[in-house]
Amino acid sequence: HPNSLFAPTEEQERLLQNQPDQPQNPKVLRIAIIGAPNAGKSTLSNQLLGRKVFPVSRKVHTTRCKAWGVVTYEDTQLIILDTPGLTSPFKAKRHKLEETMLTDPWDSMKHADLVLVLVDVSDHWTRNALSKEVLKCLSDFPEIPSVLVLNKVDLLKKKFILLELVNELTEGIVNGRKLEASSAFKHNSSSSAKSSLQVTQTSPPEKGGHEPHCLQEADRVQEGCNLDNSGGVSASESRLVTEEGQEPKCYGPRDLKNRKGWPRFQEIFMLAALHGEEVDTLKQYLLMQAKPGPWEFHSEVLTSQSPQEICDNIIREKLLEYLPLEVPYGVTQVTEMWEEGPGGELVIVQNLLVPRKSHMMMLIGRRGKIISRIAQEAGQDLMNAFLCDVRLKLKVDVKS
Repeated sequence: HPNSLFAPTEEQERLLQNQPDQPQNPKVLRIAIIGAPNAGKSTLSNQLLGRKVFPVSRKVHTTRCKAWGVVTYEDTQLIILDTPGLTSPFKAKRHKLEETMLTDPWDSMKHADLVLVLVDVSDHWTRNALSKEVLKCLSDFPEIPSVLVLNKVDLLKKKFILLELVNELTEGIVNGRKLEASSAFKHNSSSSAKSSLQVTQTSPPEKGGHEPHCLQEADRVQEGCNLDNSGGVSASESRLVTEEGQEPKCYGPRDLKNRKGWPRFQEIFMLAALHGEEVDTLKQYLLMQAKPGPWEFHSEVLTSQSPQEICDNIIREKLLEYLPLEVPYGVTQVTEMWEEGPGGELVIVQNLLVPRKSHMMMLIGRRGKIISRIAQEAGQDLMNAFLCDVRLKLKVDVKS
């Protein structure tokens, strides 16, 4: 990684625009991460990058535009396309979202070599089916290899639910093979009983064929499918069995109407992105999927975003965190100062413009507590990102 994300604008532009340095045998993989809003796409991107680059909050639509993250490891470069959550025109209008929120995910797919479909398994309202927007995205680009990533598995007390979700979200087919889920639960009164998911296959893969990640080493609990459970669920052994000869057909728009899953996933990964659990397993898989080709970014580049964009995103993340309902979506950020202070620190002054006085009072908070907390937390995140001292001042005004 570069020493700092904060570089003079001219230096950042030089790194982004000039020809990147190239190793002897470069490899590259462009990865689009798509999913419903708040599935954890930016959190996963940050974990893969090893640094907080993209904004994260519990509210939907934290990511407002397409941004690229760059992982450079030895001779391989992973280009991660962090995109806004796939949403409908109706929801975009409700949240006053820019038009790019609807188009950016589709643009990312056009540039991708591989797509990760992220599903929040802790959301029992949405986890049993892929959204219509995600399904349409996959059906429009069936030639791009896709991988299913089940996120937030640490929040599931009953791990056997994962078997049902895998079957529904893949329509029982992974990498052209039919899955058969079976489980044998044994009662155990121990509160620390362990529940594991084990995946096996009924027949060997075709010669030279690709064997799915969760079908490897069936004699033990596989890396990405190793799930501890201390929530009181009894010890169990569960299996997904595959049968060959299940070539998924292509589906048109009419076929998507009543669909819940996608039968063309090549792999399934289960992880907890917030805590970094099994993210390294996914990262190693992605590095192995890279193909020979020239690097697109200099090895010192960590993101396509400018320092100012990173700053705006971090402050907006705090606004989403501390302001209620739709209030943060109406805030306009205007940077009034961005310069180096006398002690070498970065001095930033940003004006937050709100549509009405009541919103200004919410943002300031009683005795200025809310705006002070936002400035303090955002300033700390900026110091961690830029690896230098940061003095951040936030002002609040009503839009004229």
